[in-house]
Amino acid sequence: MPKGRKKCSFAFAGAMIALTAILCFLLIAPSLLCGQDKPRTPAFDAKQARGIEGQAAFEGACASCHGLDARGGERGPNIASRPDVVHKTDGELFKILRDGKVAEGMPSFASYAPAKLSALVAYLRILQGRSKEMPLPGDAARGKTLFFGKAKCAECHMVAGQGGFFARDLTVYAAGMDSDRVRAAIADPNKDLDPRRGLITITLADSTVLSGLARNEDNFSLQLQSTDGVFHLVSKSEIRAMSYAGRSPMPSDYASTLSSEELSDLVSYLLRTSKSEKAAKEAQETESDDED
Repeated sequence: MPKGRKKCSFAFAGAMIALTAILCFLLIAPSLLCGQDKPRTPAFDAKQARGIEGQAAFEGACASCHGLDARGGERGPNIASRPDVVHKTDGELFKILRDGKVAEGMPSFASYAPAKLSALVAYLRILQGRSKEMPLPGDAARGKTLFFGKAKCAECHMVAGQGGFFARDLTVYAAGMDSDRVRAAIADPNKDLDPRRGLITITLADSTVLSGLARNEDNFSLQLQSTDGVFHLVSKSEIRAMSYAGRSPMPSDYASTLSSEELSDLVSYLLRTSKSEKAAKEAQETESDDED
């Protein structure tokens, strides 16, 4: 081959090698740069893992009866918003899952490890909307002063062993409730009230008139608690007239007699008390289980 052609071939080959190197750099460099800027994947924490385990356990064991959202199905009741379920402590729910309710058609899940049952309870709380801790709307200490003072709640209600016993004990009343719901119950106690659960007035054969709340009733007798707290056991054969007032014995004017701030304080006192009592009960149950 002539010398001129050899020089051209070498030059052409060198140019091709250089061009290939440049193309490779252009292709590889962006991926290297992207790799440097790519954020690290956050660690998969234990809380997240527990939530996934609880969801899997619920969907596998509970959803077929209670529904994926826990609001009831063809074979099981609503356990997401029913007060008698929502107000139970985590310890009580744990025991129900472990022991079952065979008479009501619910099997025992005693074969599940305790950690799995706890994760299941935690996931149910998420479905119930209790996974996040909500701040109190007011000052609980001022609310306590109102409860036993200006608002006169303690004349009828009891909290932690203190107060009256004409109306329901409010020690754990607000457990599982949000502040808006508690406020509404205080400001409008007659909303959606079943008349048979409100005040009633009976007139006896001897013209005695009694007003209060029906505590127990059967086909033959009525136990009435009058507004002064006294219990009266009355035979139905003695009752000449009975009327339902259609209202709660609780004052219905708190929205006007208490300021918005005072209502918030009162709500905060009930929420904090319920939370404290719930935590104490769960700690006691845990200690009892450990002893067993």
